[in-house]
Amino acid sequence: MKLTLPLTIVLVSMTLPVFAQDSTSAGAPAVYEKWCTPCHGGGEGKPGTISAAALYKGAKPAVLAERTDLTTDGIKTAVRKGMFIMPRFRKTEVTDADLQTIVVYLTRRR
Repeated sequence: MKLTLPLTIVLVSMTLPVFAQDSTSAGAPAVYEKWCTPCHGGGEGKPGTISAAALYKGAKPAVLAERTDLTTDGIKTAVRKGMFIMPRFRKTEVTDADLQTIVVYLTRRR
């Protein structure tokens, strides 16, 4: 089957967003993608990542999913009480089950 140039351009442009995704969150649970990636993912304009980069000055990864030093208690405290520019999240927003999924994902590299 021979593709025309316009069709080829359309097909290629549809696949580019797949390759442009933040590789650190590849395979992340949907709950992590929903609640954490918008602020703590890779790429520009992520306030949590920007804040961590300023705080750690390269001593620790700024992207949350790249960290290997996160603890269960630290993650739960940050989510429930907030920290720095991060707001707190109630159980009606991030359920305990969702929080546990986030904890498991973020501590998988330990």
